[in-house]
Amino acid sequence: MEKRSLSFSSSTLKMIAMLSMLIDHTWIALISGNIWMNCLGRLAFPIFAFELVEGYFHTHDVKAYAKRLFLFALISEIPFDLIAGGTIFYPFHQNVMFTLLLGLVSISAIDQAQTEPLASQRMKYACYVTLSLLIALFGMVDYSIFGVFMILVFYFTRQKPLSKVWQFIAMAFINCYLLAGQAIQLGSFAFPIQGFALLALPLIWLYNGKQGIQSKAFRLFGYLFYPLHLGILAMLCFAGISIG
Repeated sequence: MEKRSLSFSSSTLKMIAMLSMLIDHTWIALISGNIWMNCLGRLAFPIFAFELVEGYFHTHDVKAYAKRLFLFALISEIPFDLIAGGTIFYPFHQNVMFTLLLGLVSISAIDQAQTEPLASQRMKYACYVTLSLLIALFGMVDYSIFGVFMILVFYFTRQKPLSKVWQFIAMAFINCYLLAGQAIQLGSFAFPIQGFALLALPLIWLYNGKQGIQSKAFRLFGYLFYPLHLGILAMLCFAGISIG
């Protein structure tokens, strides 16, 4: 009998990322302590960043892809603000859909610039990338400019030699140094919680190039999950329900 190796489809990776995100946001909204939930939550964004890049290379309509991200970013903002700031309008932190959108604009502009013979057009696309990075930084989107950097890591290393090595080095630098904040003690070593994002890499490396579940209902659920779970958690939080 042929022995099958472990691998993940795109839809499986998305479900892992959604579960990781749910665990993290449940910890933020309802559960005190249990820092391990925050650690597990670090896996979500690298997987979503990887999926965004794969989605870009497989989509037939980048503009429609961007419009969907923008629409669900707007839909998600109020429930996100309720969780992040305890109010329906919290301008100091924007949801991660905006981060993904800015990442998509950046990689699309870079991709188009590489095939553009005119220097003036290449400069235009360079301005798009610069503007996206500035919006990520000063617009205070989730993960700030570093979230876009993570998306760019997967874009530039995609199907390249030693891609796993470069992804590990770049992601370690971003998450363990640039985004380093609260740390936990692992024996005598203080390890940044954001560094647990590196655990997403082995899962990403098991991607088998297949889409997996292809139904329209699942694709819609993938977009709706973010605002829906935030909205439910916000309602539970404001109802005074807590765990632990």
